[in-house]
Amino acid sequence: MKIFKKANLILMLLVLSFLNGCKGKKQNDQKVEQPVKVSYSEEELYRPNFHFTPKNAWMNDPNGMFYYNGYYHLYFQYHPDSNVWGPMHWGHAISTDMISWTEQPVAIYPDELGTIFSGSAVVDIGNTSGFGEVSNAAPIVAIYTNSKQLEGEDNWKQSQSIAYSNDEGKTFTKYENNPVIDNDKIKDFRDPKVSWDEERNKWVMVLAAGDKIMFYDSKDLKKWNLLSDFGQGIGGHGGVWECPDLFKLPVLGTDESKWVLFVSINPGGPNGGSATQYFIGDFDGTTFTMDKEFETALNKKHNYWIDFGRDNYAGVTWSNATRKDGSKLMLGWMSNWDYAQKVPTEAWRSAMTIAREVQLQKGDNGYRLLFNPVKELDSYRSTKYKKASIPIKGDTKLIDSDAIDLARVEIKFNISNLIDEGFTFNLTNKQGDSLAFGYNHSDKNFFVDRRKSGKIAFAEKFADRISTAPRTSLNKDLSGTIIIDKTSIEIFFDNGETVMTEIFFPNAPFKKLSIKPEDKEFTLSKIEINELNFN
Repeated sequence: MKIFKKANLILMLLVLSFLNGCKGKKQNDQKVEQPVKVSYSEEELYRPNFHFTPKNAWMNDPNGMFYYNGYYHLYFQYHPDSNVWGPMHWGHAISTDMISWTEQPVAIYPDELGTIFSGSAVVDIGNTSGFGEVSNAAPIVAIYTNSKQLEGEDNWKQSQSIAYSNDEGKTFTKYENNPVIDNDKIKDFRDPKVSWDEERNKWVMVLAAGDKIMFYDSKDLKKWNLLSDFGQGIGGHGGVWECPDLFKLPVLGTDESKWVLFVSINPGGPNGGSATQYFIGDFDGTTFTMDKEFETALNKKHNYWIDFGRDNYAGVTWSNATRKDGSKLMLGWMSNWDYAQKVPTEAWRSAMTIAREVQLQKGDNGYRLLFNPVKELDSYRSTKYKKASIPIKGDTKLIDSDAIDLARVEIKFNISNLIDEGFTFNLTNKQGDSLAFGYNHSDKNFFVDRRKSGKIAFAEKFADRISTAPRTSLNKDLSGTIIIDKTSIEIFFDNGETVMTEIFFPNAPFKKLSIKPEDKEFTLSKIEINELNFN
């Protein structure tokens, strides 16, 4: 009996082994491809190649940006002791081209008046402040918000202070009579942006005050006079107004100039969370007045945002840095207050956008700002892929990482005679992650879809929707410039008339770029992909 049972057991095991072998063979025949698991460090996978990010700790708004003696200076909201928001300092970085950055020691620390919130810095060429101590060198004067918490969780006193530097912005001495603008009534009273008004020979400050912008002037950066305010009931008011900027721009192709006012808002952005809107009009030295045509369009709910993506906030322009054609240079914080403190990086948090040129045009759809990457990026181009007249009938591969590193590229494309076609670009990897972006012709919207882009569960609002932006151009030719840097994409559609910036966190680098039609085949007129080399 024991021998019989043993024989049955052996026979049963042989049958099971045969069945399992057949099952395995069937799976091999079907070639079921499983996601590839590869381990990457946070540094390898998420640290940008060329967008500025601090070596350690938390960063948000760009502050105090100026150009002097060959260097672009970037200061930023910085909490050196944590990877989340906390007592604010001014961090500091410098660059000769706004692309490659070198971090510097902390420039301004908190004091008895409070922590150091956002603000600006100017090159006081005429030494109007009297702070200059070095011959043949202009003092740098920083204007910032002191924010001090009083009794109560949400009870802050905010006032404006100044500090000066005689070593080109490396170190600052705080003015002994701070604050220069005090306040006991307005809760959100911050983010001074100062510029020199050449027409009227004075300094002008724009300051965020809850739901409006307040305008001040000064002859010496120490004594300030309130002039007027703007904004109550105008534009977006889904949240607090912050980080304003005021500057003058020529209208392309004309002898006309207009004044531009940036206002950041949190929340209330076009796709949720924080974003920055703009207004176009005139400034007479005292009052900002919207252009009538612009005001009419704004009242019709036309959208005027510097970026429709979810990750460009608190952007402001560089002081003492205007291109020969009159265009300005700006930079923004590449994140969103909806999730900035929860993103899956631990050593550091957040990056800045690519530096951008700002121009003003007037066309069939009225006044519009144009934003495009600074031309200094061109010198970093290396390996190039270029092709024209590509028929797009189905999902069509354009390039893979065997040819070009898709974690550091600039892509330019053009589609001619776009009448009723739409398209989707897709970045993918073998882990099953994908980032989709393109143009939906049925509703005439550009879009970015990061719902399958990798890590998304860290914050409920990170991938709760597809971001969209209305196409305002009437041109049948659609063009775009795309900047990709590991965990960010910046898309400049229609010569920069519509911009979308979004971050993402794939489980492995994206390896393939493809494009497919919305429903009708079309021809991709041309595409040029340049790998960007930063060695």
